[in-house]
Amino acid sequence: MALKQIKNKIIATKKTGQVTKAMESVSAVKMRKSQERAFLGRPYVHAALRILGRLAKADHGMKHPLTTVRTEGSTLAVIVTSDKGLAGSVNSAVLKQAEVIFRENGITDVVAVGRKAVEFTVREKKTLLASYTNISDGVTVEDVYDMSSKALEAFATGNYKKVVVIYQNFISTFEQIPVVRQVLPVVADEINDLMRGIKPKTGKFSSDRAEADVFAPYKVEPSPEEVLSTLLPQLVQIMFYHALLESKASEHSARMVAMKNATDKSKEMIKALTIKFNNQRQAAITAEVSEITAGVESMK
Repeated sequence: MALKQIKNKIIATKKTGQVTKAMESVSAVKMRKSQERAFLGRPYVHAALRILGRLAKADHGMKHPLTTVRTEGSTLAVIVTSDKGLAGSVNSAVLKQAEVIFRENGITDVVAVGRKAVEFTVREKKTLLASYTNISDGVTVEDVYDMSSKALEAFATGNYKKVVVIYQNFISTFEQIPVVRQVLPVVADEINDLMRGIKPKTGKFSSDRAEADVFAPYKVEPSPEEVLSTLLPQLVQIMFYHALLESKASEHSARMVAMKNATDKSKEMIKALTIKFNNQRQAAITAEVSEITAGVESMK
């Protein structure tokens, strides 16, 4: 490789490193905000799911269409990914879980959240019931109202035996785990599993843990059916809200780590290219000196 080519490659690598460093800084800010939102939202989700868990253990049980377990029908998968790439394996891990769901459940329709999920659904030639892209980092409950309504309406038709949501569960800055949670029908065991997963691994929020198996008898008025008809759709909405919060925190954490690795790699490449440039330049200078010395000797 010529000296000029090496020099141009060093310049290009430096510019790439500057871009990845800027993206790392931006992702770090977004990551902290998303992590805090995810952590602060967990106690609310804990409380809501604890109510449902206690209702499930009450004497009257939970007799409602949204809690009816079905054995026939297809599966509706709500796949939550990011709109952008450059975030490590945060999207591919979720999509691999979706492929497993497709294989295990046969006919599967999709509600896609995020551009990567939309593109994946089109590639897999699955029926796309609804798609949601460009959701703000500041996720609110209102943002998930439409998608939860779509899921509830689809389940109410009787064509689906279950509705699952696939997303990245945030554990720490360097660890996110793709999970599959059953949203509908509402089952007590699934609620307990979800509650156990809503906890950070370390940090000031790590001590916030839900006691899923604490039982407190409820007196339900005016009737269990009327209360559940209001409560269950709201809890489904909260579960989607929690999934989006966790996904956003995982996305920005993974992107920050990926950009940091890219920045470090660019520094290593610049160092290696600089050594190569200096060696070749020294070799060229040595060759020129040798030629001059040989010319002088020949003239003598």
